Amino acid sequence: MRVYATAKIRAVVPNPSSHYKLVQFLRAYRDWTQYIVNEIWFDEKIPSMRELHNRFYKLLRQQGFRAHHCHKIERRAREVVKSVKRNNGRKPVLRKLTARLDYKDYRLDINNKTLKMVVLNSEWIELKLQWYGYLNKYFNDEWKLKEILISYKNNEIWIYFTFEKHPKLKIPRTIMGVDINFDNITYTIIDVSGKLINMGIIPFNGLRRALAHRIIIEKIMKKYSRKWRYVKGIREAIRKHGRRARNILIDSCHYVSRRIVEVAKEYDALIVLEDLDKLRERVNGSKKFNKRLSLWTYHRIQSYIHYKALIEGITITYVDPRNTSKTSPIGGRLISINYRWVKLPNGYIVTRDIVASWNLALRGLNYITQYVGSRGSVETPNAPDQMQTQEGMKGKPVQVSKILVISKR
Repeated sequence: MRVYATAKIRAVVPNPSSHYKLVQFLRAYRDWTQYIVNEIWFDEKIPSMRELHNRFYKLLRQQGFRAHHCHKIERRAREVVKSVKRNNGRKPVLRKLTARLDYKDYRLDINNKTLKMVVLNSEWIELKLQWYGYLNKYFNDEWKLKEILISYKNNEIWIYFTFEKHPKLKIPRTIMGVDINFDNITYTIIDVSGKLINMGIIPFNGLRRALAHRIIIEKIMKKYSRKWRYVKGIREAIRKHGRRARNILIDSCHYVSRRIVEVAKEYDALIVLEDLDKLRERVNGSKKFNKRLSLWTYHRIQSYIHYKALIEGITITYVDPRNTSKTSPIGGRLISINYRWVKLPNGYIVTRDIVASWNLALRGLNYITQYVGSRGSVETPNAPDQMQTQEGMKGKPVQVSKILVISKR
């Protein structure tokens, strides 16, 4: 199994002539990618990489691109066409100045924090990197640096490094059920015999804070119902609150997912998540409930837990969450007190969130007993459909935020 992580760094080009060569290279990269897209758009069948190589390699080489540049341009054009046609879209027009570089087309100097890259006509230019301390953890024996992506926007240069790791999955000693809610993440840990070990609640305040910015946006749009589309200042105010809401949700998701993985690592637990598919289509609640549901990032939380756990060698599984909050985890019948609290057959009063996470852990234990049992080891099971590519998990990459995961069966 392989895990891919992406790190983002800002860069500057101290030499004006090198800056011009970089922009010229990125424009040529984009324009010739667009050229290939236009050429193959009306083909009945999307050409293979071999066919693209035979058709466009010599032409690209004549423009000053290196061999690896040609391969990346051809692959990028094919990916764009395939993706747009799959979604029944119109012919795409590329505008962003970005380029992928193979590891043979750049040289990274960690000590001096510089990056040398090759542009048109095999010329090399040097970029100075604004280094961040968290990057040092990727430059060790566990992670291997692969390709990079160069992006140029608003006179700023960004470098995206891709790292590869081969984590070894640990054999779990316990099972951890995780129930994701609007305002908290509840977990329950049991051992392989089903005995309760620990319970906990991690507050999730991101949704409430993001919702406050969403309400501000709606008030602005209502106050300037006829102007907000056309007045630049009003549009910028709306974008500002939209960015704040997005950043709050992303930071909150990272926080709770990191806490969950830390607890799972402490107990050597198998993490059991809910297989929530098409939740927004199936739920029809009040206006207030639907507004919260529209901002609820349960898939993002699950994906963050997924990739952070795989990096630590922790196994993940997904189970059907149906009736987990309505079934007693210790047998017998639940007594409902209200929409949030229930009474267990033994007399204890707990929240439905605890009952749900407890039942998820028991279903994860049932998964181990039924499907792993005699084999004595646990493999990473498939993620839900919404976290998979079109081809599924088998030998294919799965995008989960900043991480690509490839499982080998």
